[in-house]
Amino acid sequence: MPAENKKRILIFSLAYHPFVGGAEVAIKEITERLGEDFEFDMITANLSGHEPKEIENFNGISRVYRLGAGKFDKYRFPWLAYNKALELQQKNDYDAVWAMMANQAGLAALKFKRRFPQIPYLLTLQEGDSELNIWLRTWFIRPIYKAIYRRADYIQAISNFLAKRAKRLGAKCPIEVVPNGGVIELNLVDLKDYSKQKNNAEFVAEFDSTIVKEIEQINKNLKKGDNLIITTSRLVKKNGIVYLIQAMKFLPNNFKLRIIGDGKLKLKLKKTVKKLNLKDRVEFIGQIDFRKLYKYYWYKPIIFVRPSLSEGLGNVFLEAMSMSIPVIGTKVGGIPDFLVDGETGWFCKVKNPESIAEKINYILSEKNKAEVERVVENAQKLVAEKYNWNKIAGEMKNIFNKLANGQE
Repeated sequence: MPAENKKRILIFSLAYHPFVGGAEVAIKEITERLGEDFEFDMITANLSGHEPKEIENFNGISRVYRLGAGKFDKYRFPWLAYNKALELQQKNDYDAVWAMMANQAGLAALKFKRRFPQIPYLLTLQEGDSELNIWLRTWFIRPIYKAIYRRADYIQAISNFLAKRAKRLGAKCPIEVVPNGGVIELNLVDLKDYSKQKNNAEFVAEFDSTIVKEIEQINKNLKKGDNLIITTSRLVKKNGIVYLIQAMKFLPNNFKLRIIGDGKLKLKLKKTVKKLNLKDRVEFIGQIDFRKLYKYYWYKPIIFVRPSLSEGLGNVFLEAMSMSIPVIGTKVGGIPDFLVDGETGWFCKVKNPESIAEKINYILSEKNKAEVERVVENAQKLVAEKYNWNKIAGEMKNIFNKLANGQE
């Protein structure tokens, strides 16, 4: 479509690549697929202070503007972003604005909406924090925080849990549940054959030799007979990683834990590992590009566990499910949207290491092998059908068209 005929969308997002979480992945996957239909601009924070202040044609976005000079400027972001948006609006006359989450980005979009009430405002909800934690951060601006929801013309929530939260906070506009995608795009193998072929030597040999060596290096500390527990998580309280570490004390020594991710609790969690004498069984990998995760999942037997205390949806569960890995989670937040106990995964109790260990043993028990194979197959099918990015991008396209054409 010629650029002059495209509808123009201005995105407000507090973070963007190279700072990557579920929200940033969602923006990238959607804008790359819809760049032919819409012209996207983005205003985001320069969290490192070292990123280019402006970049063109990036992940389906025409122009990315990074504001500020470091992570502390995220607190000034609503004002910095609003002023930049005023400048851009004069030049581009946007057809809609899109705020990624009810945080500083939502505040910037709210300010813009008050200045330009005729321009439709879409709010996407991806928050994984509990309402209590959000209240503790926003109580002193509670009316303004609620206005982020109440002034939106349309809300896209990634789970039913977040859709209900929006209603409780006073949203009156249409609310649509459109989840994030969960399929890891391998590009190297047919996803449908992955689980059947990952231990087939001839199949593995088709990989680039460099990738084979990387996988061998990743698994160098695993011995024959080891069982691998894996989690991909920000190392923050809400993801409950401390309870997963404690669960290792209730499992035999041939159970190893691989923790992918980083966060402010890393040092505290390492101290827990040392205190429990688990140093040889728990490995901290650090932050990994989500496109390379499959290399860390290339092992069997393997189980994905994240004993969350709260969760907006849980992309990492879906990614593991897409790769035929059995998953264990807690019945909180948006997780029940896709995880049904004994059908697509298993639930453990919240803050309960013994319950985590019990579920891990259940999955690895030989007598439950047929059930586990059925559950894993159900889970992979669910993700492929409901949580693929092409389907999600199509649903987002419909929302953008409604807003840009004045049909909200």
